[in-house]
Amino acid sequence: MRVYKKNVALFAVVLFLVGVTWVAVLTGPDMSQEQLLETRLSELRDRLQFANALNQERENDIMALRKQFHILRKQLYNLLPHNGTGLGSVATLLPLEVRQLLGNLSYSNSDIQPPSIFHVLPHLVGHPEGLQPAFKLSQDRVGVSIVIGIPTIKRDKVSYLHETLRSVIDGLNEEEKESTLIVVFVAEPLDIQYVLEQASDLKKYFPAAVKSGLLELISPPAPFYPHFDSIKLSLGDPKERVRWRTKQNLDYAFLMMYARSRGTYYCQLEDDVITKPGFASVMKNFALNQKTEDWFILEFSLLGFIGKLFKSSDLPLVVEFFLMFYKDKPIDWLLEHLLYVKTCNPEKDATHCERMKSEIRIRYKPSLFQHIGLKSSLRGKVQKLKDRSFGKMALHRAYNNPSAEVSTTLLVYQKYSIDRAYRGETFFWGLLPHPDDTVNIKFQPPIEIEKFFLKSGNREHPGDQFFNTTIEILPLAHVDKQAGVLTNSDSQEDYQITGDGYLIVGNFTGGVAYGIVSKNVGLVSQLRLHVQKESQNWVVLSEIYIKPRAMSTSTSITKKKVSPS
Repeated sequence: MRVYKKNVALFAVVLFLVGVTWVAVLTGPDMSQEQLLETRLSELRDRLQFANALNQERENDIMALRKQFHILRKQLYNLLPHNGTGLGSVATLLPLEVRQLLGNLSYSNSDIQPPSIFHVLPHLVGHPEGLQPAFKLSQDRVGVSIVIGIPTIKRDKVSYLHETLRSVIDGLNEEEKESTLIVVFVAEPLDIQYVLEQASDLKKYFPAAVKSGLLELISPPAPFYPHFDSIKLSLGDPKERVRWRTKQNLDYAFLMMYARSRGTYYCQLEDDVITKPGFASVMKNFALNQKTEDWFILEFSLLGFIGKLFKSSDLPLVVEFFLMFYKDKPIDWLLEHLLYVKTCNPEKDATHCERMKSEIRIRYKPSLFQHIGLKSSLRGKVQKLKDRSFGKMALHRAYNNPSAEVSTTLLVYQKYSIDRAYRGETFFWGLLPHPDDTVNIKFQPPIEIEKFFLKSGNREHPGDQFFNTTIEILPLAHVDKQAGVLTNSDSQEDYQITGDGYLIVGNFTGGVAYGIVSKNVGLVSQLRLHVQKESQNWVVLSEIYIKPRAMSTSTSITKKKVSPS
């Protein structure tokens, strides 16, 4: 271990001398080169600090193992008969290598036992499974620059998780995707079915991100949490709120413990936010360009626990503080208390304290993240929090869609018509949908559809989504159907068919409908959104994307020959 430390120190010194020599031979004051060198040295410094922290933790693990072996050796000594060897008949029971190992690990007779996680979470004693994820969907990506933690729970009737993930993933370029890890933490230890549903949704709606290792999902085990009924009330909060904030503190702690060894930095988000494109590079560069390495938190949002960036090497301290007081205060208050303990002098005034905290909690403006949720994870709580420094938000996204005649049976609100939304001029906004209401897209001429993407709700009206609504297409072969019951051809047997000849190719889940249409379907005359049940919300359609399938020359000629008949 000492040799390892010496090698690391020598490596750092060599890199420093090489860097200094390189700067010295530069001709002229090229500030861009100097800044680039400083940035790279800062990144190396943070990575070495992160590696050193992991190394220190491994040493602590070895010390704990030594202690356990020492206890085991003493128990064996007391239980077995002595024959002058010190371990009695162990000589006949254990191999020589094991006896030597026990002897080498038996030096520790310390009466001092440092506190561990079992002192603050005593219910974990005898339950090692309490410190392992109950479910894990992961490619085990490690060594990234930034790990993004997104805790989520099951909400009543509405979920913002898909919109959050879509915003985060779309905000990363290809290089950033290679150096980032997004961990979704489904904090439902007693509802494994919901966890499995969320994992299935991620694989369905974000297949490339899951397959590449960019996106993963974990769920905590039930034994990690204490019996919340026994927790004392505090701060004048009702029992339900105390339980909610207590569990939330433990959620954050588990997520941080899981994420701390995966990358250099850790960014805390929530499951109801959107972000600006390029946010990852902005955060990384802001961290690397700090004049001092003494910073503790970099804030990229002014709201709650959103957009808080930590060095992963500092996470053990953060987790330890959270666990010490997880029963007493909400998570954002605990973070403020931690900053106070680290920087403030009780003999100075509040102004001095804030100035000292600002030296280790550095804020970036304008904000990179915006809160979009209305319904809190606490049942019944509504929070209309907006970060004013985030700037104006786009409420729709335009696409170049194939030529079509577009209509709807829904009542339209003001100027937000479906034809303008299809052209990408604005979003569609309709009044309360009823069963059998439709949005109809009639292609002129018919096309082969490769895939479709439809998004309901937007950042100002996230709850105005399509629920219980199917996506249906009408193959050209079904338009002039003969009398009688229409059945699927062999090439369309994978799809359910409606009474009027449409194939059901998808439905809205979490405000999004996405699907790939089989090539065997052929030309499609119409696509429609078909409402199945009445809804209590208005509906917004903020993105409409229909991608036609590229047709080969031979296919086009064949169709031209067939079409006259």
